[in-house]
Amino acid sequence: MIITTTNNIEGRKIKEYKGIVFGEVISGVDFVKDFAAGLTNFFGGRSNSYEQELIQARFNSIEEMKKHAECVGANAVVGVDVDYEVLGQGGNMLMVTASGTAVVLE
Repeated sequence: MIITTTNNIEGRKIKEYKGIVFGEVISGVDFVKDFAAGLTNFFGGRSNSYEQELIQARFNSIEEMKKHAECVGANAVVGVDVDYEVLGQGGNMLMVTASGTAVVLE
């Protein structure tokens, strides 16, 4: 399945629009990751634990969106947008949402 942020795919014609599809992931950051990130914030540098959490959440949201597209009979998703939001009282939850238009290509 082709997943793209563009509204069309070069050399391919969109035959049918199946509608908007989404993939949402809410991921909690545990105490150990939060503590390690706090140390990184204090001493400087990149927070590898948060980065890995973000990468995994993004991958999972795109995979979920792809599954929804397959369920409606699409073979591509165009116009994909990935959004990030911090949730929870302490900002310890990360929501990643991927959305796009499921289409059938010729």
